[in-house]
Amino acid sequence: MRLVRQNDKKSAKCAGVGRRAERSGGAVKHVRGAGPTSGARAALTVLAVTALASGCTEAAVRGAHGQQPLKGPQARALDEYDTKSRASYAQRAAAAKRWGLEKVPLVAPPPPAKKPVITFRKGFEVRNGDGLPPVFTTVPTANRVVFLTVDDGAEKDPAFLRMMSDLKIPYTAFLSDYLVKEDYGYFRRMRDLGVTLNNHTLHHPYLPGLSYEEQRQEICGMQDVMRKQFGRSPTVFRPPYGNYNGDTLRAARSCGIKYAPIWNEEVFVDHWEYRELDHGLHPGDIVLTHFRGRSEWKGTMPDMIRRFLKKVTGEGYAVARLEDYL
Repeated sequence: MRLVRQNDKKSAKCAGVGRRAERSGGAVKHVRGAGPTSGARAALTVLAVTALASGCTEAAVRGAHGQQPLKGPQARALDEYDTKSRASYAQRAAAAKRWGLEKVPLVAPPPPAKKPVITFRKGFEVRNGDGLPPVFTTVPTANRVVFLTVDDGAEKDPAFLRMMSDLKIPYTAFLSDYLVKEDYGYFRRMRDLGVTLNNHTLHHPYLPGLSYEEQRQEICGMQDVMRKQFGRSPTVFRPPYGNYNGDTLRAARSCGIKYAPIWNEEVFVDHWEYRELDHGLHPGDIVLTHFRGRSEWKGTMPDMIRRFLKKVTGEGYAVARLEDYL
């Protein structure tokens, strides 16, 4: 990957500085092989400082008559950044090749310093919903990023953990206890890899069919499990099937929940499904998938990730961490 250090205007400007340095040096008279006179050295110094102040790189600022390029902290910093960028890309390219990806996944920009304001998606509100956890399908951002979320916990594929760690692709898990209790250790390893584990109820019921107290037990009960097994009670909750009512959100709030994201697209091992009619990705979209394998899919979780990244990377998006925007 070639690091572009300055724009074209600055490059032209830097070239001009270099030429002026050469012309100045050409007018210097040399005595017995000595370097430039003190006046010429002063002129070169002024030109070099001017070049650095205008953002010119080491390569663009040349001394007269074959003198060595200007050295300095800025030039060294740029070279160091260039080296690290090349090494990082090489690592990501090698990982992409190992996992059979057609393209190297793009890197997400840094998390926003100021978090976006999250509100209910229009049409997804509930009556008297002020102060309740908002239900949303997209995070408001101009960045070309999407967020991958994985639900329930049925499939516990070690290759999935290796793949996501190797590729450095962030994702968020929403767990239901009736499935994850078979192997809490798998999800602890996931947590230790930097994945945020969130609440998806104890038994994955259709929540609107339950009373307020029953819903509260499903949500708060899972909070207790999360705290005991994984060390923290999350503030993010996804209602099973994306179904909820006012009682769902009031119960969730009473259990410490602040956000209730659902999704805008869902990816499977062999196809995508979309909420929007344009069948495209949008900045800030939340993508759903599930912990599934060959018992229910025609493939594995790594196969699903390959399909996911093919579209995401192909449309010029990077995968970001949902919690960084909340």
